[in-house]
Amino acid sequence: MAKIDFGGTVEDVITADEFSIDKAREILKKETITILGYGVQGPAQALNLRDNGINVIIGQLEGDEYWDKAIADGFVPGKTLFPLAEAAKKGTIIMVLLSDAGQTATWPIVKECLNPGDALYFSHGFSIVYKEQTGIIPPKDVDVILVAPKGSGRSVRANFLAGAGINSSYAIEQDFTGRAKERTLAIGIAIGSGYLFPTTFQREVYSDLTGERGVLMGCLAGVMEAQYNTLRQHGHSPSEAFNETVEELTQSLIRLVDENGMDWMFSNCSTTAQRGALDWAPRFRDAVKPVFAELYESVATGKETKRVLEANSAPDYKVKLQAELDAIKNSEMWQAGAAVRSLRPDRRGK
Repeated sequence: MAKIDFGGTVEDVITADEFSIDKAREILKKETITILGYGVQGPAQALNLRDNGINVIIGQLEGDEYWDKAIADGFVPGKTLFPLAEAAKKGTIIMVLLSDAGQTATWPIVKECLNPGDALYFSHGFSIVYKEQTGIIPPKDVDVILVAPKGSGRSVRANFLAGAGINSSYAIEQDFTGRAKERTLAIGIAIGSGYLFPTTFQREVYSDLTGERGVLMGCLAGVMEAQYNTLRQHGHSPSEAFNETVEELTQSLIRLVDENGMDWMFSNCSTTAQRGALDWAPRFRDAVKPVFAELYESVATGKETKRVLEANSAPDYKVKLQAELDAIKNSEMWQAGAAVRSLRPDRRGK
């Protein structure tokens, strides 16, 4: 376990150098890993485990689009691909990677398939932390563990194929076997984590729900729209407004921040940009801080999860969701974005 100084706070993290893939294989060699759900995180974690030589099977609703996707990815019905309950019965580590609403709906089935000593694995603290809403209360004779990659399923897979890793948090909620931690770390390394840092189920879900509603997606989308609309209202063309709002950020600046940090970015731009960014950053910080405080409170009190479960369980949810997504897609801003992307050299075959 490495001790790393994160800006004055020392944390213990686990890297693949300390916890090798060979060690992970040894710990997991007698386990059958069942992945329930082949939608978002399921494919990435399943394929990375399989490529690392871990025994993995898939549980999915027979005949649906995700069942067909698993077949396309090389999982074989009756051998490595099974209906949900059958797969859960076969597993010793059951990785519950269904949607949060899906986990709630299928819990009575999954619970009946658990055997003493099994491990119940999650990549999100939602179902366990908000058990009053989900009804998911594991039996006392199983391990309850978590590895949460800090990225989308596509990123988990892409980073693995590129020989890199994506950072993940890990947590142990319940250690019945005495082996919960080694099982957790072994899976974390085997799914391709760059490094693993400890958390709790509660801290994971609070930070995750805040992050995806905030900087990662919700805030980012809202701020982009606000700037784009302001530029358009002052007569700037769609191309100019989109390039100054999105294209320069995604194609240039954010990559430099990723590689070098924000201080480097400020040091390596024009003095005009530098002065303006340094002056305005605190104003944006102070303006949005109350919104983040309200957001975190909504997460901590369960208001956010209640809304998610109610909305995602509605029979017409997919229809309403598509209407919302179409409204974004068909907005001038993102129509301009489609046009700008089509003009990139790589899209023109040059």
